[in-house]
Amino acid sequence: MQDHIRNFCIIAHIDHGKSTLADRFLDITGTVEQRQMKEQYLDQMDLEREKGITIKMQPVRMIYNHAETPNSKSQTYMLNLIDTPGHADFSYEVSRSLAAVEGAILLVDATKGVQAQTLAHYTTAKAQNLVIVPAINKIDAPLAQTEEVKAQVSELMGIDPKEIVLISAKEGTNVKELLERVIEKVPPPRGEENAPLRALIFDSKFDAFRGVLAYVRIVDGNVKGDERAMFLGTQEACSIKEVGIFLPGDSPVDRLSTGEIGYIATGVKEANRVRIGDTISIKQSRVQPLAGYQIPKPMVFASLYPMKGEEFDLLKDSLSRLHLNDPSLTYEIETKEALGRGFRCGFLGILHSEIVTERVRREYGIEVIISRPSVEFRVIDSKGKEVVVRTPSDFPNESRIRECVEPWARLEVLCPTAFFSAVLKILEQLEGKQLETRHLGEQTLLLVYEVPLREIVGDLYERLKSGTQGWASMDYEVADWKKADLVKLEFRIAGNMEEAFASIVPREHAQREGKKIVEKLRDLLPPQQFDVPLQAMLGGKVIARETIRARRKDVTAPLYGGDITRKRKLLDRQKKGKKELQGKAQLHIPPKVFFDVFRS
Repeated sequence: MQDHIRNFCIIAHIDHGKSTLADRFLDITGTVEQRQMKEQYLDQMDLEREKGITIKMQPVRMIYNHAETPNSKSQTYMLNLIDTPGHADFSYEVSRSLAAVEGAILLVDATKGVQAQTLAHYTTAKAQNLVIVPAINKIDAPLAQTEEVKAQVSELMGIDPKEIVLISAKEGTNVKELLERVIEKVPPPRGEENAPLRALIFDSKFDAFRGVLAYVRIVDGNVKGDERAMFLGTQEACSIKEVGIFLPGDSPVDRLSTGEIGYIATGVKEANRVRIGDTISIKQSRVQPLAGYQIPKPMVFASLYPMKGEEFDLLKDSLSRLHLNDPSLTYEIETKEALGRGFRCGFLGILHSEIVTERVRREYGIEVIISRPSVEFRVIDSKGKEVVVRTPSDFPNESRIRECVEPWARLEVLCPTAFFSAVLKILEQLEGKQLETRHLGEQTLLLVYEVPLREIVGDLYERLKSGTQGWASMDYEVADWKKADLVKLEFRIAGNMEEAFASIVPREHAQREGKKIVEKLRDLLPPQQFDVPLQAMLGGKVIARETIRARRKDVTAPLYGGDITRKRKLLDRQKKGKKELQGKAQLHIPPKVFFDVFRS
């Protein structure tokens, strides 16, 4: 049975046609009825369709009849495909997919060539000793540079260009040949069918009726419903309610056998009891757990607060469910006086934080305020103790700081040679240094820089895309920690310190950043009956200031003629009243102001 199973995934840079290729595979194998078929069928979330990107991996089982030669008898193959994301922020999804398969299709866009994530995904797949089947997509596009891209892929993989399959996923050209190449090149799984069950959890989701659904790859043995199982990592027991496969929707089956990919309905209602990377086995069987996955370290931190304070528990539950589906998301409770109770969340990147926030809003109906994303810093205090700083409230008093360090990243940017000067201009504005520039083929350049991570997690990706008409791509990894002159920038509104707006910035940027924020607050905060001073503070010193002028009623309007002292008396009384009000009144900051400041 295992000889006729092929487990593989599609890996590529964002927007190179993975989901469209998956659609053609579904067509060829007849997995989805034609009347139900739609574009990007495996992208199940509305958010994926709107943004045109894959966010969550999606497995599907396909059945295909394949004959090795025209005259030979056809064989029936079980093909387990996992469609993966392409953006750098979702690389953990890709790594988990690769651990569940034996092979991968490396897809490259004929109009764009090898991109940053192409290199990253290829390196990861090679490290896991997977068989890689190269393919070049969009060969029918007017801007296709098929021969040049073929040379790039050939040089990257060190293979004969004849081994690369040229396809058009949109038109279906050579897609069947690519599927048959996968059957020929990707090896079948090799597990012990008669051994005790060992199943790797590579993904999961929550179902209100069946509990946590663990997406599994059966490495050894088999499993069926109504069995008692054990999570070897947590030593938690569960009673299996159901086992099934993905067509691509959940489809129950009698059993899952060695080499297959499917799901196990655990019946577990507490999301934290099931961990991605854990091993499921039958209770009381003595087997070694599988290697699992290395938990990714969050690179970007931001706070999430519900706009309605009474939705705190609902937000906590929603983050728990999302963590089950996306273990790269971390969260912990924090409290700010102006915003109430919320969560400090860790993300793999800016897009990751935007997607999580949008999923909270759409899937759970919670409107949230998200703080400005920042990175993790480390501070050595005067006693030599290292303090991890993820929020401005963690930042020690400047007099107690001996040294600050921040993460630096190795940044790789790929761009066509025509946009070299535009990209160089953007990168030279960063606080980093150039390490390397080299050609990848005749038309593509690779620029390698070393820059502070905080420079990347801002709007660098959007600036590169804008400056190159969408042609540039980037990838990065944290490489080192270096000294930095960091300060805590604070803000006073009407004399009260507002911790929610505080941020950690380089000292040389503090005045510019402070001025920018107080100007935004001046435009966003509603006018009051009294003057509202807005101050940016650095170590107790005001470095930027704006004032929201008071609303002023014309108290002299009812007067008609008479002595000037009558007008002065009314104006003095108004001035005195506003001064008293300024000392007594408490300014309420609408939640939308926080949202607009942080979003911008």
